[in-house]
Amino acid sequence: MNTVLNRTVPVARPSFGAAEEQAVLEVLRSGWVSQGPRVAEFERRFAQFVGAREAVAVSSCTTALHLALIAAGVKPGDEVLCPSLSFIATANAIVYAGAKPVFVDIDPITFNIDAQRIEEAITPRTTAILVVHQIGLPCALREISEIACRKNLIVVEDAACAIGSEYEGKRIGSPYSAMACFSFHPRKILTTAEGGMITTADSEVAARLRRLRQHAMNVSDLARHSATKVALETYEEVGYNYRMTDLQAAIGIVQLDKLPQMLERRRDLAARYSERLSKILWLVVPSETKGTRHNFQSYMVRLRPDSPISRDELMQHLLDRGVSSRRGIMAIHREAPYRAERWDERLPNTNLVTDHSVVLPLFYEITEEEQDYVMDCVEEIAREK
Repeated sequence: MNTVLNRTVPVARPSFGAAEEQAVLEVLRSGWVSQGPRVAEFERRFAQFVGAREAVAVSSCTTALHLALIAAGVKPGDEVLCPSLSFIATANAIVYAGAKPVFVDIDPITFNIDAQRIEEAITPRTTAILVVHQIGLPCALREISEIACRKNLIVVEDAACAIGSEYEGKRIGSPYSAMACFSFHPRKILTTAEGGMITTADSEVAARLRRLRQHAMNVSDLARHSATKVALETYEEVGYNYRMTDLQAAIGIVQLDKLPQMLERRRDLAARYSERLSKILWLVVPSETKGTRHNFQSYMVRLRPDSPISRDELMQHLLDRGVSSRRGIMAIHREAPYRAERWDERLPNTNLVTDHSVVLPLFYEITEEEQDYVMDCVEEIAREK
């Protein structure tokens, strides 16, 4: 085994360099730091990258989900189907829209909502399905979209982790659904520190989203400041302050240029992990289903139920060796705002995965030496057990 590194191996770390610094400096010197020309450029380039007609930048993926549900027509009293195995923001956004999240169990291999369990959860109050491409692996969009079409439901994608992921040869964000929502949090592959994006094929929906993110103002600051005639704004509905700044967008533009190489690097690193860790019989390594391509936003392994060590014990042993890890995806139904006895009975696979999964270090600038050390540690723990 390699000697212990003098520093810890973090579970994730954003990749910033001189290009991002220069981009921010240029925005600061321009005098326009709020939502403006850089945001518009970032939107155009993001839409082009994923193959969408429109992209609308906002302050986070959570606000993206909220606006997308509003634009999809979700209203108070409605029900929206979603997985419990997701970050709590998935359900929170449904509540922000006045609706009720109804949890559907997952496939324990893909960690995504089980398309075979959707129809039994539909009631007369169901208006939408909020799917999640968990840790970057696309869910069964075709099957889910067919169900939604038959039942007259809207599909919205929580693509927080899925930038660069592919489904049936197209990148997530292409028009498989009404809207797809992305995150640019520091834990994500492309980061603007905070920020989000909504993609859609509907230009009218995109126009409404752009109004809603800026207090429902009918004319943007950029349009007003560049107008040759006085433009007085109006407000036709209740809107929100969900804007992205040009500082964030400038970083995003640089990150977008680096994205193809960041994706390739993550996939190579994931392959290195899987080649070695798949030999540990009590670990289940991530896999890709037919027609999908993973971006490996995170590398998550699942411990089998008969594992000689618990998830928490594995994490502690790694931490003792200087390796950071994180518990796998949370189960929203176990948190106080969403806790109800019926969910434990209906979500056995969700409970299984959340109790037995671990996220290992994976980021663009991790060295092979660091990754080898992580794998050495896991193998040493396996031998001890």
